[in-house]
Amino acid sequence: MPPSSGTVRSRLTRAVSRVLRHRPLPAAVVVAVLSTALVGVAPGATTASSTAGRITRFSHTGATATIATSSGAAVRVEFVRADIFRIQLAPDGRFTDPAGADIALNTSFGTPAVHTADRGAYYEIATGSVTLRAAKKSLAFAAYRPDGTLLWRESSPTSWTGTQTTQHLARGATEQFYGTGLRLGPWALRDMTVPISVDNTWKRNTNASPAPFYMSSNGYGVLRNTWAPGSYAFTDPVATTEDENRFDAYYFVADSLKGVLGAYTDVTGKPFLAPMWGLELGNADCFNASNPAYNGDHTRARHQTTPDVVGYARDARNADMPSGWILPNDGYGCGYTDLKQTVGDLQGLGFHTGLWTSTGLNDIATEVSADGSRGVKTDVAWIGGGYKYAFDGVDQAVAGIEKNSDARRFVWTVDGWAGTQRNAVVWTGDTNGDWPTMDWTVPAVVGAGLSGLNYASGDVDGIFGGSPETYTRDLQWKAFTPAFMTMSGWGATNPQAGYQDKQPWRFSEPYLSANRKALQTKMRLMPYMYTMSQVASTTGVPSTRALVLEYPNDPVAQGNATSGEFMAGDSFLVAPMTSSGTTRDGIYLPAGTWTDYWTGKVYQGPTTLNGYAAPLDETPVFVRGGGIVPMWPQMNYTGEKPVSTLTYDLYPAGTSKFSLYEDDGVTRAYQRGASARQQVTVDAPNSGTGTVTVNVGASVGSYAGKPDSRGYELNVHLAGAPTTVALGSTSLARVSSKAAYDAAETGWYFDPADRGGVLWVKAGNRSGAFTVTLAGATLPTPATDAGGSPVLDKSTWKLISADSQETSAGNSAAVNAIDGDIGTIWHTAWSSGTPDPLPHEIQIDLGSRYAVDSFRYLPRQDGGVNGRIGRYEVYVSDSPTSWGTPVATGTWTDTASPKTASFPAVSGRYLRLRALSEAGDRGPWTSAAELGATGVPAP
Repeated sequence: MPPSSGTVRSRLTRAVSRVLRHRPLPAAVVVAVLSTALVGVAPGATTASSTAGRITRFSHTGATATIATSSGAAVRVEFVRADIFRIQLAPDGRFTDPAGADIALNTSFGTPAVHTADRGAYYEIATGSVTLRAAKKSLAFAAYRPDGTLLWRESSPTSWTGTQTTQHLARGATEQFYGTGLRLGPWALRDMTVPISVDNTWKRNTNASPAPFYMSSNGYGVLRNTWAPGSYAFTDPVATTEDENRFDAYYFVADSLKGVLGAYTDVTGKPFLAPMWGLELGNADCFNASNPAYNGDHTRARHQTTPDVVGYARDARNADMPSGWILPNDGYGCGYTDLKQTVGDLQGLGFHTGLWTSTGLNDIATEVSADGSRGVKTDVAWIGGGYKYAFDGVDQAVAGIEKNSDARRFVWTVDGWAGTQRNAVVWTGDTNGDWPTMDWTVPAVVGAGLSGLNYASGDVDGIFGGSPETYTRDLQWKAFTPAFMTMSGWGATNPQAGYQDKQPWRFSEPYLSANRKALQTKMRLMPYMYTMSQVASTTGVPSTRALVLEYPNDPVAQGNATSGEFMAGDSFLVAPMTSSGTTRDGIYLPAGTWTDYWTGKVYQGPTTLNGYAAPLDETPVFVRGGGIVPMWPQMNYTGEKPVSTLTYDLYPAGTSKFSLYEDDGVTRAYQRGASARQQVTVDAPNSGTGTVTVNVGASVGSYAGKPDSRGYELNVHLAGAPTTVALGSTSLARVSSKAAYDAAETGWYFDPADRGGVLWVKAGNRSGAFTVTLAGATLPTPATDAGGSPVLDKSTWKLISADSQETSAGNSAAVNAIDGDIGTIWHTAWSSGTPDPLPHEIQIDLGSRYAVDSFRYLPRQDGGVNGRIGRYEVYVSDSPTSWGTPVATGTWTDTASPKTASFPAVSGRYLRLRALSEAGDRGPWTSAAELGATGVPAP
């Protein structure tokens, strides 16, 4: 019996077919692609290398130091700012700059004060922010903070081969690395080798939109100023290689990772500020299938001519489903008809229109100025032509929009590079709608922010395959990111009952309502989400944040133990569901209090939540203590209703503040100062009972359409009703019911059943600043039964043995059960014709001794069903030869959802699982996507 109930696919064939689907290739190119894949030789691989040798001359003028060497190589060090410097190395002594100002857009910050000195063994080049040392004997650099703290040190001189140049850095004992663009996998990169290149296969551990940039937990970042691809090995030593015979790098020094991102985006450009409608759900599809040139299904119903898209838009509105923009054509020969009419009709339904390029952007001026198109997706025409080629395509699209309208840029690109953050949304490419893909998409999108990419996404539920459950779960977490889009054109039109296309309104219940709830939540949070994107556009700190950005000193947050969750702006922690079922393990909450967004239950961090209940319509979301969240009235698209009332959702804990940003949301007038700010501060006790004071500042600034006044409402999460509520010096009346509250102009009502307790306060219509004071307010008490032992880090786990594994017909080796990739599986042997009989077992060395209190089993997530474990036994021991009695026994159900066996803590270093039966009684098989455990270190 094969290890999967589905079709076995060749990865190579699939990779090549995807490239061919996007862009026809000459036969010679196809042969080259196949040959490279089959031989497996790394691009540009060479053996001999050279270095600069000793320093023969050192000079300093202004902010630039120049070095001559015994090999004839020349080196130039230039400080463009006190905290930013550039090192160039020319092996032949002649400096070149192929990138020019394309990547490093801004380098004019004034001339910093630079001091140099001869220190005997090395030359010193210093500013008030960083000191660089250049060793004389064999040129190697090291960078230090002014207090002498090491930032980085070359373990050996930079080397070159004629086709590649590599910098070699000593790695710190606990140093962690982040960045490299939209990498399809975990974002903490220590011990990983990352391609700074694309192969357009869009699978785990490849790179969809690489950036030759990385950051270190030591507080520095590096940008290789190049269009050349490369490979970065964050091993010991670190080796960062680019495929060119030159070295050119900018270095950024700061006191935090956020500071490094700020400096990096000062040079390469801040993330663009998308129009508000760009933060709503979008869709791309061909609606001109009758075109003879189209290479898809010519008979597809309701997709014959471009105006047919209006019917789909009307369906969305009839289903009360939020959605904001549509790309009603694609490449592949689809084209469009009646564009101006379509744009107008869609606009009447609250949709904005964009176009998906096929052969170029020759008609963009007319499409924007005359027809009203406002978005571009640079896909088909730009894949495979090189990084600068795709980059220039984005620039051309931006110019086409902004030179022919007052609109803002809104461009999607599948091949980005360093600097793309200033112009475009990047996405993960042509992926599948399955759990393994979602599992790596979460850290991929989150990790993109660690390269300054504020807008990163993936097609909701992928472009191929999918199911109602994977669609809903994928939509839920992506609704907490700035930009997201469905791709309905390549999915089956009716893969199963209640699931058509990839539109959220074309599902049956309960998925239909769950999709609506996710999108309605996004729309209510629009002022919060938009403010977070504006913060990104001025600071370089992304909206979607790895926990390490907010908690840089938390050792758990620094690594991939938290790669499956993220902060959505300042306040929200989101832990997506990336496997089937309604429970979630391993949700890490850092220090502070955290309120469950759906239930109001409060947790005290740091803690790990296991067995968290996540019904289909609720992905796990928590609000950080002190959170201040502005919300709009419910609407299906921006501008559908006036913001007659602005609600602030408050989670008091100590002193917190939020600065709401507003502008017209559409034009570029904000670049000329047409915007407004409203500062909100909350002062509260850290716990217990006391006075909570909410100061809502005046909205300062002006923009087209700004209201002269508006209503204000506060939702304050408390454990009980306060004694009094005052607006300024006036006591507000307490009303007896929510209905009475809704009918009142001002007043307050406490609802103990609303998410653990919510105080509703109406402040009435206001045009200026005001203060609301809650006397005798009691903050919620963190749950005493919450949390559990953390999920054990599997990076140190080793396979001891497995009684059976399939390695002949595909890779289903037992080690796959502990590799952290739910897309790989352990499957017992089946290809020999005589399968190994049950029971089966696997033995694992945890690497250290732990007090283990639960065992985790994730059945295969690839659509296959055979091998799911039924009856089981779990053992924990200090000896792999003496297991004793099982610590847990039981029977798991025949489903793909995660399974847990909990038990009183047992200390040991070794773990053993015995599968006594197959859950579905289909045969003598055992399979597993991942095995895990929870516990704490034990002496």
